[in-house]
Amino acid sequence: MTFKGRHFAPDIILLCLRWYCRYALSYRDLEEMMAERHLSVDHTTIYRWFQQYAPELDRRVQWCKPLQTKTWYVDETYVKVRDEWMYLYRAIGDETLDFCLSQTRTTKADKQFLSKALNRSPHQRPSVISTDKNQFYNEAIASLRKEGRLSPTCQHR
Repeated sequence: MTFKGRHFAPDIILLCLRWYCRYALSYRDLEEMMAERHLSVDHTTIYRWFQQYAPELDRRVQWCKPLQTKTWYVDETYVKVRDEWMYLYRAIGDETLDFCLSQTRTTKADKQFLSKALNRSPHQRPSVISTDKNQFYNEAIASLRKEGRLSPTCQHR
């Protein structure tokens, strides 16, 4: 992260971002807290810091977030989108991990969806993937294991 051209020191900016993310504080609360420390920081400045630096901070701390789930529940359903029937794939753990629309229900579509879900959450690898009896999932999971993108110890139920 680059803090070039900023009026305040990087540690002040990071402190405000940390407090905003960790505690239920408003930008005005942070403005007041900085004023108590004899720093005149406007709440809109803190808002702009958050808009600029929060995505990068989130990306950098992904590795240290605790794993939220070990089991992925993967399923698809048939839905109508703009007068066209499509398959809606979903991967669910403690929350929705990923979803995808596909016109076909094939091994290629299943593998593409699972690859996308694995890429989207690189630090939340499943130890168990629960699916329905669809044969395409068996083939897709076996292919991902063979490529090394999915752990060989990952169970498929």
